[in-house]
Amino acid sequence: MIEKANKILAKAKEQMGSAVAFLEEDLKSYRAGKANPMIFNNVCVDYYGCPTPIPQVASVTTPDAKTILIQPWEKKMIHAIEKAIMDANVGMTPQNNGESIRCNVPALTEERRKELIKKAKAEGENSKTVVRNARRDAMDALKKLIKEGLAEDMEKDFEDKVQKETDAKIKTIDALVSAKEKDIMTV
Repeated sequence: MIEKANKILAKAKEQMGSAVAFLEEDLKSYRAGKANPMIFNNVCVDYYGCPTPIPQVASVTTPDAKTILIQPWEKKMIHAIEKAIMDANVGMTPQNNGESIRCNVPALTEERRKELIKKAKAEGENSKTVVRNARRDAMDALKKLIKEGLAEDMEKDFEDKVQKETDAKIKTIDALVSAKEKDIMTV
């Protein structure tokens, strides 16, 4: 029985960890007024009929704090990458010089900053919901183990462990969101 309870705990920890990791990756793609090559991780370009993220068909670098330089590995991809950036609506206008694409990162307006913060908080809440759902599922599974013969005091111990893990992950999510909020508000 303890083995089953440990598996339930491990599964809950994994689900909660995945929610935090997803949020962390998602927040990295937010443009906070500084050049960040991760902005293009979710922008796909048509590469021989297959949608492919820009970093897989080009070198994406930041020569300075306000510029992102994209150098395609195949020159014929320049126009496709340029079109993908325009279609993705990332708030930048690509400039093509025939060999590479330069994107100047515009300063964020106050309205856009508030919009990004609102979006970050919403994503944080979504992650918290995933964590809470994992907690609920683990608690339900532990209650079922009592019927299978797990001692109630052992079940309570595992419930405490699940709750501690939940609290830790929610605290991490709050920290990630507030750090991103601070980053976005920094001019």
